[in-house]
Amino acid sequence: MTSVVVAITGASGVIYGIRLLQAFKELGVESHLIITPVAEYIIESESQFTVSQVRKIANRWYDVNDLKAPITSGSFRIDAMVIAPCSMKTLAGVGHGFSTNLVLRAADVTLKERRPLVVVPRETPLSIIHIRNMLLLAEAGVVIVQPVPAFYTKPKTIDDIVNHTVGKVLDILHIEHSLYKRWE
Repeated sequence: MTSVVVAITGASGVIYGIRLLQAFKELGVESHLIITPVAEYIIESESQFTVSQVRKIANRWYDVNDLKAPITSGSFRIDAMVIAPCSMKTLAGVGHGFSTNLVLRAADVTLKERRPLVVVPRETPLSIIHIRNMLLLAEAGVVIVQPVPAFYTKPKTIDDIVNHTVGKVLDILHIEHSLYKRWE
């Protein structure tokens, strides 16, 4: 993978998307960022970052309403897309092809072009509607990575827990990393 769309949507856990952007930068992976308005609010209230700082980590960022952005076209070379965190609203929109903003359109293009799409849904407990929408995505080939800590890594900090989930996303994208200690 050399070029990945990263969408940060309006759910708790924006640190997953931010840490993924940092990992991509460290690993030389080109990132194309979209942040939803609710995610902008959550970044400011839940993290130590400003929206401006997060945008600067990415190689390129787009306004969520820019439906003319290059990433809306299947001819634009992107290797994969990750939505982290993925709100249940976004998850439903992707599952039902409801492309009303750039996150949903980019995900739609990713699926139609048969490129990897990974979502990191952040909600608990899950309703039957959430589970049905996840099933729709899984049947379409989307990989769902629940941010569930692995205790075999003996995490000592929140960063350890976040790095494990981000490392799992990188594993799915076949990107080598050292974010967590593997099971031996």
